[in-house]
Amino acid sequence: MIEVERVSGQSMDIEGMNKEKLMTIFPECFSEGKLDIDKLLNLCGEYIDNDFEKYKFEWKGKSECYRIAGKRSTGTLRPCKEESVNFDTTKNMYIEGDNLEVLKLLQASYYRKVKMIYIDPPYNTGNDFVYEDDFADPMAKYKEVTGQTTKSNPETMGRYHTNWLNMMYPRLRLASNLLRDDGVIFISIDDHELHNLRKLCDEVFGEENFLTCISRATGTPTGGGFEAFVNELDYILVYAKSYENLTIGGFDMSEEDAKIYNMEDSKGKYLIRPLRRTGGEDRREDRPSMYFPLQAPDGSDIYPIGPTGYESRWICGKDKYKYLVENNLIEWKKVNKNGEDTWQVYQKFYLENRKKQPGNLWVNVDGNKKATRDIRELFDTVKTFDFPKPVDVIQKLTTISTNPNSEDIVIDFFSGSGTTAHAVMQLNSEDNGNRQFIMVQIPALCTEDTDAYKAGYKNICEIGKERIRRAGSKIHEQNESVDTGFKVFKLDTSNLVKWDSTPTEDTQELTQRMALLKNTIKPDRNDLDMVYETMLKLGIPLDYSINEVKVNDKKAYSIGDDCLVLICLDYGQEGITADDIKTMCEEFVPAKIVASEQAFKDDVALSNAHYILKDHNIEMKLL
Repeated sequence: MIEVERVSGQSMDIEGMNKEKLMTIFPECFSEGKLDIDKLLNLCGEYIDNDFEKYKFEWKGKSECYRIAGKRSTGTLRPCKEESVNFDTTKNMYIEGDNLEVLKLLQASYYRKVKMIYIDPPYNTGNDFVYEDDFADPMAKYKEVTGQTTKSNPETMGRYHTNWLNMMYPRLRLASNLLRDDGVIFISIDDHELHNLRKLCDEVFGEENFLTCISRATGTPTGGGFEAFVNELDYILVYAKSYENLTIGGFDMSEEDAKIYNMEDSKGKYLIRPLRRTGGEDRREDRPSMYFPLQAPDGSDIYPIGPTGYESRWICGKDKYKYLVENNLIEWKKVNKNGEDTWQVYQKFYLENRKKQPGNLWVNVDGNKKATRDIRELFDTVKTFDFPKPVDVIQKLTTISTNPNSEDIVIDFFSGSGTTAHAVMQLNSEDNGNRQFIMVQIPALCTEDTDAYKAGYKNICEIGKERIRRAGSKIHEQNESVDTGFKVFKLDTSNLVKWDSTPTEDTQELTQRMALLKNTIKPDRNDLDMVYETMLKLGIPLDYSINEVKVNDKKAYSIGDDCLVLICLDYGQEGITADDIKTMCEEFVPAKIVASEQAFKDDVALSNAHYILKDHNIEMKLL
């Protein structure tokens, strides 16, 4: 029997992939397949000195976090058309499930494809701590947690910070894999865990990729006389995937901002700044190549000289200065210095198309009260969600970190009420952008005493999806070209049959288990379930088009506009034959064909398919 590769029922093997990379670069550091960490450190110029008193960020359970992040998921994402909006055409997604498992499932399809991540994780106040990870059986734990009321994380447990760190660390490690080289992550936090989150992110993203900590005025001062200070701020930590590749945009200039552009010529309003470097590193020895004479309008040579007479430097080299002159961006002025008229050189900055660079103190933004009012208006004054983030804040973060016309992907894996989705759609409406969003939220139950539950919303996901529907409908009225739809997916166990090894002495139970193994696909799952699981496991983004096609008498699915993959699960009248495989190769010319092994007519048909595909240089995978 010819061996054909099968579609794995597990998510991408991140640890195996990293190990292969290391083996390729440093084969000498492996012995019998095991990594010799001492050899690796030696090759990198770090030698073991048995000094254990080194700066480390440690807590109980950290080593388990590595294992949890690396453990492959056996789950899948099942499409739910009835809860979606414009399922067949939208590029946006709403995923209902534990974000740890979902992030694992997204690895293959979205590895280094995400431009921006925004998250507003639990602030560790001791309440509603539903993220309790289980290394042994994460899918079983997910089913358990979402079928009961949420559990708390009281400070009296003695592991108040530890539990929160154990929850955040594996999720951030997986999120880091999804960011593009020019990607950026924004994390909202308050001062309970700000210090720990900073150290955590330094380790995951690298302290060299720390950009800033934005202080945001919440507009909701708290503290009823029981605390020394009133809390009027929360924070947004900002990290780049790679500082060298990152570009951060700016905001449109307001009338107040534009007042400093107080000069004007035929090209428009402008301001000038000295060409000599001021502030730190302004001496000749700091950048010798930027110390050279410039010719003033009267032909004299002008050097960059500091205020006390020391040799300074220009802000640019000779080539850049030449470019500035050629583009009329240099201006000379005579100024009186120590009683003498002296030439000074300046660079011109024009107002047109200029953006205001963002700072790290955000006070002129919508506060939390405005966010609460907005969501109440959407839900006809019903209070459905506590502490939503303002659309304005996330919209500004998206503005400076994404390109409106590059189909940039924005992920929020603590999506809550869906503010990030609302912000992305609103921004696309305002600048005619085509950004896409992926929201992930665990369906934590609403307690029976809440207004949301009384209004008919049983869990947070129901609130989030309805919020996106209502906000999308209003935005669509303003701009019909905006994609305000979203595909809904729900985390579940794999569609592929797995042998149940639970010990049992029940003969009937064993018979049922054996009967299930006759088919590789579970009987309660449909074609679309299996198509999307195959896409996930093969690394195909979930927004790729899926077209139902006919292959002789059988139904198949063409993935992507150019038929990247052809999936056939249909038996037809007699099962898949060699003629069917030939038709697939010649009419659709896919890169891969995926089929259920049981769908083939017999072993001969399967063997013939192997040789036909080999002749056409097309890969086949079996389910």
